[in-house]
Amino acid sequence: MGDGTADRRLRAVVELAQAMAAAQDPREAVRAAATRARLAMGGSFAALSSWERGSGQLRVLVNDGDLAPGEDPEPRDETYPVNDFPEIVEFLHGKWAGGGEPHAWVETAEDGPQGPGAYCHQRVAALRRRGRGCCVVAPIVLHGRAWGELYVARGAGEPVFDRADADFATVLAAVIAAGISQTERLAEVQRLAFTDPLTGLGNRRAVDVRLDEALELHRVSEAVVSLVVCDLNGLKKVNDRLGHAVGDQLLERFGSVLSLCGALLPGSLAARLGGDEFCLVAVGQSPDEVVGAADELCRRATELEVGEGVACGVASTGDPIGPVRTARRLFRLADAAQYRAKALRSTTPVVAGRGGPDDPVVRLADQPPAPEGERRRIRGRHGS
Repeated sequence: MGDGTADRRLRAVVELAQAMAAAQDPREAVRAAATRARLAMGGSFAALSSWERGSGQLRVLVNDGDLAPGEDPEPRDETYPVNDFPEIVEFLHGKWAGGGEPHAWVETAEDGPQGPGAYCHQRVAALRRRGRGCCVVAPIVLHGRAWGELYVARGAGEPVFDRADADFATVLAAVIAAGISQTERLAEVQRLAFTDPLTGLGNRRAVDVRLDEALELHRVSEAVVSLVVCDLNGLKKVNDRLGHAVGDQLLERFGSVLSLCGALLPGSLAARLGGDEFCLVAVGQSPDEVVGAADELCRRATELEVGEGVACGVASTGDPIGPVRTARRLFRLADAAQYRAKALRSTTPVVAGRGGPDDPVVRLADQPPAPEGERRRIRGRHGS
């Protein structure tokens, strides 16, 4: 290999690593990896696929370059049974078991494999069917296990990949594996930043982000935004009498019930605000649908083994509550409804705006916050 080729390939490796590092999420990282690998290999087409062990499928995540009929850039459900590609299991695991390293191999539409991989007639047939002359397949290994593969092809009549190309593809696959590992770690950090560790629901930060986005959508398209705020009754008694471990179990169990009821409102966010306070954020559903889900939540909460049910308040831009321009306003209305439900010991949701012309919930939400300790503070982080 000439110095010019070596330098060019080194630059391509650096550019691949930089592109994946700059990606904002795993999908963008995979897209960048496929594009950069295709360009680096001088291919006309590239694909990145992952091996789903649970289902035994090779799932195509991205197709890049000259697409054949039926190929989509980001396919929703392009999968192939792993047993159609025996080299994934037999070659990869067989070679690694002996202490070897994964290597890429070349296959052509005419002669099959060129290298250490097992012949795969499905790949050869696919090359012919899609008008491609050759391909190089490079295993992607993550944490010592087969994660998936990098596949780069050239069109019929173009130069056939050689052993040096396969070696270079092996290097690219290792760089891609490192990039995927990094983006997965970042995605996990982001997930934890928006997740309540005890219940697995969203946390207050997730609610703030969702409400900001939802109210912007409401401003632009008048989409209905609803907020259900609930306070789990009797948690302190459970902690005092049965211990905090049982209290935590109650919180987890209620979190599951909240998630189940949230499923009645597709696209909603179920979250724990902190302590014994939870909420649901729904966008696009009618107020009656949201109230129905909240009613089901109240009913199921009374059936929990411990605790004393839940006080539940609902505020929806689809009800007569006046203009809602900020998350704080919607929170104050839902919080006031929840406070009234608790004061009345109501076993059903209290809904802001449905109490007549002088609705007590709206009136309470419009009052300046009372001194701490006089009554439960109506929360809000955003401007009024």
